[in-house]
Amino acid sequence: MDKRAFTLPGVVFVIGAVACFAALDTATKWVSLSAPALMTVWFRYVLQAVLTGGVLLPRRGRALLRTRRPGLQVLRACLLLASSSLAFLSLQHMPVGEYTAVTMITPLVVMVVAGFALGEFVPRSRWLFLGLGFAGALLVVAPGGASADRVMALPLLVVAINAGYQILTSRLAQVDAPATIQFYTGVIGAGIASLALPWNWAPLSAATWGLLVAMGLFSTLGHLLLTMAYTRAPVSLLTPYLYFQIAFGAFGGWWVFGHMPTSTARLGIAMIVLSGVLVSWARARPGTAAAQA
Repeated sequence: MDKRAFTLPGVVFVIGAVACFAALDTATKWVSLSAPALMTVWFRYVLQAVLTGGVLLPRRGRALLRTRRPGLQVLRACLLLASSSLAFLSLQHMPVGEYTAVTMITPLVVMVVAGFALGEFVPRSRWLFLGLGFAGALLVVAPGGASADRVMALPLLVVAINAGYQILTSRLAQVDAPATIQFYTGVIGAGIASLALPWNWAPLSAATWGLLVAMGLFSTLGHLLLTMAYTRAPVSLLTPYLYFQIAFGAFGGWWVFGHMPTSTARLGIAMIVLSGVLVSWARARPGTAAAQA
């Protein structure tokens, strides 16, 4: 069988997934103009918990609730809740394309941190690629880019939290089923957000509620397409296509909000994309441990 015939659907699915994620970020920024951050995050987690529980509980029953590491489940859910809240605040003050570009350095940070956590040697080239991506992120958030406000540092904090979240996810995936991890993330996140909801509730228009539902659908469809992509093509092949999300995010920012990245921001975005593609190429070279894995 032609290998390209097998991997092409994976490429199509991953591009569809990042298009959904860019639409999710664009809708989030739109909602942030009229809805409290915690209320929006609460609705997202409640919707996730209802969808996951409604689909999986009848099929798996009590097996869905079994976890070997409940403490790590709570910690993971808290990290994702913090990341979601900071992402919402970031998008209140930052264009979608620039925010997306900064958060795309997360895989580089995970790669280096995971290397240390596993006691693996981190090649000098990876440090150079990480430095290139981080320098690009600083150009995007620095004064002269989208804004000079200190809040522009929030996406960098999102990157740090996401790195911890992804590493924790990889550890949990070794002992618990993915469906169980997904279920507890929604339930714990919704429970924590509900504690502060009475002090953050606000009346919303029908259009805003519709956007909240759309955000849940974009998120669910995006993760489904991403999962389907990774079952049809290797990570090394698909990773460069993840950076299409920056283009989709920039398009959404222009189409909905009329924003175009500045020349400084465009340079930073190009550096981030280049660093990610170089890392993907280096890890996919024949003979490397990453390529064999």
